Amino acid sequence: MESLQALMQQKEALELKIQQARKEQTAAAVAQCRELIAQYDLTEADLFGGRTRARAGLTAGSKVAPKYRDPATGATWTGRGKPPKWIQDKNRDDYLI
Repeated sequence: MESLQALMQQKEALELKIQQARKEQTAAAVAQCRELIAQYDLTEADLFGGRTRARAGLTAGSKVAPKYRDPATGATWTGRGKPPKWIQDKNRDDYLI
């Protein structure tokens, strides 16, 4: 039976070989992808379905129409996040707009 130290050295050697093989194969894959992109004049929309990061962020943070109104003060609440004190522990149907 091999010693623990010898097994650990073998493990380290294998991990280095794995890292090197991954680097080489990744570089080859990237080069092949770049060749195909250039050969067929592909765009980001062709590759990723037309949804770019810039477009994905357009709807983030958009305003939502209010859903509830306090008849006493006219204050409104969208129904998202922490409810205001005027609607807490009350029937929300009474405050629907």
